[in-house]
Amino acid sequence: MPRPIKDPRARHQQMAADLRAMILSKDLPPGSKLPSTAQLQQEYGVPNQTVQNAVAVLKREGYADSSPGKGVFVRERPQHIVTPAAFITPPPAGQPYPWLSEAERRGLKGSVDLLHVAEVTPPAQVRLAFGLADSDVAVLRKQLMQLDDEPAELVHSYYPVDIARGTPLAEKRRIKGGTPRALSDLGIIPQEFVDQVSTRPPTPEEFLALELPPDVSIMRTFRVVYAQGRRPIEATVMVKAGHMYELQYYQVVNPTSGVEPSQG
Repeated sequence: MPRPIKDPRARHQQMAADLRAMILSKDLPPGSKLPSTAQLQQEYGVPNQTVQNAVAVLKREGYADSSPGKGVFVRERPQHIVTPAAFITPPPAGQPYPWLSEAERRGLKGSVDLLHVAEVTPPAQVRLAFGLADSDVAVLRKQLMQLDDEPAELVHSYYPVDIARGTPLAEKRRIKGGTPRALSDLGIIPQEFVDQVSTRPPTPEEFLALELPPDVSIMRTFRVVYAQGRRPIEATVMVKAGHMYELQYYQVVNPTSGVEPSQG
């Protein structure tokens, strides 16, 4: 017999989850008014305080704002769309890092805070990607990406020491055009990349760095970039606030040869 399923979360968390889903699906579009307290009380059979707690969750997460005397409205803040392929190609010499250019294109102010650069023993997942022994090291560049002065993404990028040592990649300074430009200047051009995307609760470091609301998961992307001959040249762990981002993939259909995978 199938087990009876019961949502173990508090009632206000269940309500917030329903409303959040409606906001993300555009059934409650930006600028629209949330159902009134009375409507939500009747629909869910809960007291006023439960409704207020649910709305408070949405406000903390940035989905809703109050307008005194008018009600609670869906905040006009679109989800940040992640297009993975947009950040792999090196920009032309002298041009900014594509992450910053993409933010500007969307009317946002992007900035990068370089937190740490060092030779470290990387995580096992990175060692496996690079074919390193347990005692081997890689060059780490740790950065906090911001949009409109709000934390958006915590990034740990690792590079094989035979590529990065003695180059700008190993220096604690920002690189014009970002690390794709630095690799290109070394004659190392990315040919392909593989992303593994998962979600989980944040670590304490991630929770504080990204200034997350309670109970928000993070979107974790582990990316390995390869050069010619499938040589791994970069492995990056990117952590984003799960409630602020959507991934966007697409395929280009070639009528003469079938489906050609593409990302952007």
